[in-house]
Amino acid sequence: MFIKEGLDILMFVAVCGFLMLGFPVAFTLAGTSLLFAGIAYLFGVFDVSFLGAMPSRIYGNAMTNTVLLAVPLFVFMGVTLERSKVAEELLDTMGMLFGSLRGGLGLAVCVVGALLAASTGIVGATVVTMGLLSLPTMLRRGYDPKLACGVISASGTLGQIIPPSIVLVVLGDQISNAYVDAQRELGNWSPEPVSVGDLFAGALLPGLLLVGAYMLYTVMVALTRPEAAPAIPREQLSSSRADVSMLVRVSHALVPPLVLIVAVLGSILAGVATPTEAAGVGAIGALLLAGLRVSESSGMPIYVAAGAMIVLLILTNTLDLRVGLNEITTVNMIGIIAAVICSAGLAWGVLVSLVRLYRLGILSEIMQATMMINAMVFTIVIGAALFSLIFRALGGDDMVHAFLTSLPGGFVGAMLVVMLTMFVLGFFLDFLEITFVVVPIVAPILLQFDINPIWLGVMMAMNLQTSFLTPPFGFALFYLRGVAPETVTTGHIYRGAAPFVIIQVLALVILGFFPEIVNWLPRILFGSFAV
Repeated sequence: MFIKEGLDILMFVAVCGFLMLGFPVAFTLAGTSLLFAGIAYLFGVFDVSFLGAMPSRIYGNAMTNTVLLAVPLFVFMGVTLERSKVAEELLDTMGMLFGSLRGGLGLAVCVVGALLAASTGIVGATVVTMGLLSLPTMLRRGYDPKLACGVISASGTLGQIIPPSIVLVVLGDQISNAYVDAQRELGNWSPEPVSVGDLFAGALLPGLLLVGAYMLYTVMVALTRPEAAPAIPREQLSSSRADVSMLVRVSHALVPPLVLIVAVLGSILAGVATPTEAAGVGAIGALLLAGLRVSESSGMPIYVAAGAMIVLLILTNTLDLRVGLNEITTVNMIGIIAAVICSAGLAWGVLVSLVRLYRLGILSEIMQATMMINAMVFTIVIGAALFSLIFRALGGDDMVHAFLTSLPGGFVGAMLVVMLTMFVLGFFLDFLEITFVVVPIVAPILLQFDINPIWLGVMMAMNLQTSFLTPPFGFALFYLRGVAPETVTTGHIYRGAAPFVIIQVLALVILGFFPEIVNWLPRILFGSFAV
């Protein structure tokens, strides 16, 4: 028994060690798991028949998982918007809008970070884009390098918590499975399902809370240390011409991304579409927006397609458009004809966008980036499934359960240990590694205390967000270091990120003491876990 428990601990430590050495995540998870399975077999404490369950796990966890189908669609949406220069126009316009205020450029970065989080959700692309465009401008205008680096890197990580977020999709799938397991242990064989839409609704207010906290910190720095965040003279931002031109620029930069955000996130929160269906809408919308951005002089096909997509969404949610019915009413027949016409209009716009992006070489970049990101995610899913299977076969779940339930303070003690462990691991591991390795082990145990799974999922998501900002391996810090000017040192970046890590920890504490910030919106919209 001692050998079995010791192998569990050693396997977990070995996985973390190999990951910190830089080995690929998926192959580290799978390879280390198989290595320890072989060692356990030699000691006679592992039955190799457990490995026979692996094909069914892959089939159930990846191939037939409709929730994870949203991941490639959201990735495609984010990469397409990033390549279509939406971020550049937003940064330029918001900089002109807020630049005349003290700390205005920092506020503009926070706002753009939130908008990009709700549309692209790709941390690396957001940080790199804002680092290339905003950091030189902020330094040239006299901003403290630490403040500029901190605002850019922290705002770039908002895509982790503001929906639609890839981490929320992946975490939602893990929390859903963990909640079912926990409820079965408690004797409830028909638990209320936990959906990714619940997590999206629960994370919306905490995400906005975090944006507000970032902006408040920027304002406080600007007020207490004016030299660290100076205002830009108004005459340097625009000419004395009427503000109509500014209004046009703001509308041109803001309206298309906002429409896309409302279409995707609004359809989920309104219960009109599942996250996977909304991701499909977002992917098509991003493609149309990219096609419009590269050639605005001939935008008629794009406008027709966008209008057709809106009409199709309305028709599919108000009429029965099935053509195989025995009897089709006149209203439904008119709807079917209108849907066919709108589908043709939508196809026209999509084809035009694809041709435009292909001719400029952008389409191949989008497809390659999407393929690489999705291949990484789903290979990790397979590796994590193997790790979870062998860890459970060696009795690791029982060991962790015994440890957490024996801690003083009951649920509070167990929650503090789990949150602290995830926070410390975030210094060395990526959010995907923690999500697939740690969450499946600890979430079912915490949920046996009969807590709200949506609150637990959002707490974990916000905790995982800090992994992008905590040195030495914070990915947002690496991304910014790669594009920052030589005058910006690594020390500037690390010291600039520190206050924002503290803000995130304080936000985590606030959510811990006031769970209604998370639970209120899902309960209002979906009636989720109303009791």
